[in-house]
Amino acid sequence: MSNEVILYGMGVVIALFAVVVIAYILLQKRMQNSDVQQVMKLKAGVETNKFSMDLLYQKLYMFYIKTPGLKRYLVKLRRRLEIINIEDEYLTRKQTSKILTNALLIIVPVTIAVIVFAKSNMLLLAILLIFEIFMVETLIEGMVDKVDNKLLKQQIDFFSEIRHAYHDTNMVEEAIYETSQNDELEISRQAEKIYEVLISDDPESELEKYYDIAPNAYLKEFAGISYLTREFGDRKDQHGASLYLKNLNNITQEMQIEILKRDKLDYVFQSLSVISAIPILLIEPLKNWAVSQFGFTGAFYNGKGGFIVQMILLVLTFLCYILIRKIKDNSSTNANVKNTENPWQAKLYKNKFVKKIVDLFMPKRGSKEFRKITGLLKDAASKQKMEWLYINKIVLSIVTCFVSIFMFAQLHKIAINYIYEEPDSDYDIVGQMSAANEKKAMERTKKHNHFINKFKGKTGVTKEVIANDMKYSNLYEDATDEQIETDAEKIYTKLQVINSEYLKWFELLIAIVFSLVAYMCPIWMLMFQVKMRQLDMEDEVMQFQTIILMLMKIERINVEIILEWLERYANIFKEPITKCVNNYESGAWEALEELKNDVSYTQFIRIVESLQAAVEKIPIKEAFDELDTERAYYQEKRKESNERLISRKGMIGKVIGFAPMVCLFVGYLIVPLVVIGMTSMTSSFNTMMTMV
Repeated sequence: MSNEVILYGMGVVIALFAVVVIAYILLQKRMQNSDVQQVMKLKAGVETNKFSMDLLYQKLYMFYIKTPGLKRYLVKLRRRLEIINIEDEYLTRKQTSKILTNALLIIVPVTIAVIVFAKSNMLLLAILLIFEIFMVETLIEGMVDKVDNKLLKQQIDFFSEIRHAYHDTNMVEEAIYETSQNDELEISRQAEKIYEVLISDDPESELEKYYDIAPNAYLKEFAGISYLTREFGDRKDQHGASLYLKNLNNITQEMQIEILKRDKLDYVFQSLSVISAIPILLIEPLKNWAVSQFGFTGAFYNGKGGFIVQMILLVLTFLCYILIRKIKDNSSTNANVKNTENPWQAKLYKNKFVKKIVDLFMPKRGSKEFRKITGLLKDAASKQKMEWLYINKIVLSIVTCFVSIFMFAQLHKIAINYIYEEPDSDYDIVGQMSAANEKKAMERTKKHNHFINKFKGKTGVTKEVIANDMKYSNLYEDATDEQIETDAEKIYTKLQVINSEYLKWFELLIAIVFSLVAYMCPIWMLMFQVKMRQLDMEDEVMQFQTIILMLMKIERINVEIILEWLERYANIFKEPITKCVNNYESGAWEALEELKNDVSYTQFIRIVESLQAAVEKIPIKEAFDELDTERAYYQEKRKESNERLISRKGMIGKVIGFAPMVCLFVGYLIVPLVVIGMTSMTSSFNTMMTMV
């Protein structure tokens, strides 16, 4: 291990120790203020004299909420967790602080590794540190998803206990109250909220409010079925079994299928995000290894070619990382979070000058393009507004244009610096120059730089002019005519390169093309999201079948109520169902016919046709009698559908996830070694043949 590495290691350790000491002192000071009193109130009744991780997380929460940068993540994280932990401020703060702390414990070592590996390339280092911002959000979302999955698994046991309690009481609200007494479980808080809804003076309106904050669709179904059973009473099926308990069993089966689906998706995607991001950490180590082992590759890795491949790898890694997140996304909690924050796009749009510019790019309301973009936002389940989307497009386009111009300027700078700094010597095919040879080569480079600076920018300079000037220079007073002629040719070649390294018109044109591509990227991302959602169509239709199966045997249920329930749980088909519900009063059959024309998925069209039959011809129970008789078949079909969905997502995810790694080793290592090696060998053979 070199002394330089040891010094860097000691520096990192000392810096970390200093950070810990400073953080401890700041934390101690913060603990003296009034915030501690607030924490202690939340902690009332559970204080201990021993070290408590819970209390530590509460203190860290106060520290994070006052720390710029971390506050943004804390608030965003809290917004998701407080849906699960209804009205439990202490638990919400604890989980929020714990998840953010765990994310920091992962990201801080990664940051140190990035600084160590990429310290010699400041541009790459800056890009990697920016990329880590996205990694933090991914880590946080993954940890919240675990809390959401934990809640879903608790619901299985909760519904089992509800069944036993309902057998004893035959009262829905009492069974829920009796089962919700375990304060340690997240599901108990949801059960208490549902109980409060059922016994309220206006349970119907309170239920609608609960639908807006429910962590997942299954709790919505449970709350809705419990309300209908309490209002209209329970019924027995032809076998004498309770309809309410049978519906609970249907919801439980749906949850079991969903849990298996999430577990399999987590297993398939558990390492793909990391695999897609790792290549950016290996760029500098791989470059250093290649240059140290094969000296002839230095011209590529330290020149324009290596920089271009690095930028391509960074862009590819970033895109693949984002796409992997979009493919895997299965968080129901995230879907239920209301977009109550005031994003930077909204603040920017309030500026009158910015608003005028954005409005120039936005399609006119009512135009074909406006309807197309609006439909795309709805199909992608995006929470963006039209103006936010176009602000993203414009800002991304402008940033890309300036970044592209900066990158082209950087390319020219790299090419010039390489000429000034690279030791002037013939490269060995394998290995590096010895220290003595490198010193001599560097001295020769410095001599060349003297004449390059003298003739740089001058037109009409020839090799003869350079050679003539070298003869009268003190730097070449002992050189032979052959050495002067050889070095003059090298200096002339270097001058030609330096004089040609400036920003050209076609590079500005390429920057504009890149900005146009960036302008379309938000639209393409929405299209990709729509494609991924289409994979879930069959799964959503089967959820509709389960909802109809639960509702069709309840008295006073009609087609309009079924449509309202489907709208509540719809994701992919939400927009056409909402349109149908709004038009239902003006004509049930016509509204359903329009719904049938708005969709193209065959299985959903069959549901709509059955609803049409239930409007005028036959009872709802008879219209959907095949759902009850073929329940086992639909369950097996649902499982098989999930298997195909996971397989397709996994295949797409693996192709995208491994793309940066393949490009790193093939495009950044193997191809340069082969091409440059073959070129070097060919040049060497030609030189040998000339000498012979």
